[in-house]
Amino acid sequence: MEKLNFVKNGVLRLPPGFRFHPTDEELVVQYLKRKVFSCPLPASIIPEVDVCKADPWDLPGELEQERYYFSTKEAKYRNGNRSNRATVSGYWKATGLDKQIVATTKGHQVVVVGMKKTLVFYRGKPPCGTRTDWVMHEYRLANNYYSSEVPIMDNWVLCRIFLKKRGSKSDEDNMQQQQQQQPCSNENGGVRKSKTKETTSPVFYDFMKKGMAQTDLNLAPASSSSGSSGVTEISSNETDDHEESSSLSLFRREP
Repeated sequence: MEKLNFVKNGVLRLPPGFRFHPTDEELVVQYLKRKVFSCPLPASIIPEVDVCKADPWDLPGELEQERYYFSTKEAKYRNGNRSNRATVSGYWKATGLDKQIVATTKGHQVVVVGMKKTLVFYRGKPPCGTRTDWVMHEYRLANNYYSSEVPIMDNWVLCRIFLKKRGSKSDEDNMQQQQQQQPCSNENGGVRKSKTKETTSPVFYDFMKKGMAQTDLNLAPASSSSGSSGVTEISSNETDDHEESSSLSLFRREP
């Protein structure tokens, strides 16, 4: 059976409708392990690229999609184990702890098959670089896979590079809800309270009743804890009596 080859000129070319979305276990067991021990790969779908020879946006492939590469680690110092992750315009910096990649054997045993390191790309030179949204997941085999009896092809790692997306729509909605819940501040630096509708109960005036005290119809009813009617009383005098009699005459029936 002819081996499938989807890499042309160092770029992944898949037929229309096909996508390459392997799991962490598949990347380590089916691709990286076979590459390290010179075994046939399921398909020639991951190119060999030195990811530190160019900036992430200059690597082959489409920038909008996740890109996978086989790469070798270059020692930063001759007698050290640290890798040289400097590129043309910046450097890759590790963040967080390495994650174990596990797999289940035929005997239903869970074993660690690899490790995943997360790195973020910074522009400039360390330690004053500017953080970007470029992220790389670097996969390597677990130490228990290496043996002196089995020949190893260089120090291969598998890299997945992608551009991290900004806050999603749900994050923006949460920010708007938090802003609505916070009190608004006015120009003087004080807190402006939200306006609430004031509900008032209707007040009825009995104009036919004699001896009723003069009331000011323009005043809002005043609340009272003793359960009063809410009508403001005004002391009567001669002028008030005259106004009261004139107002009552308007509502007097004719004989």
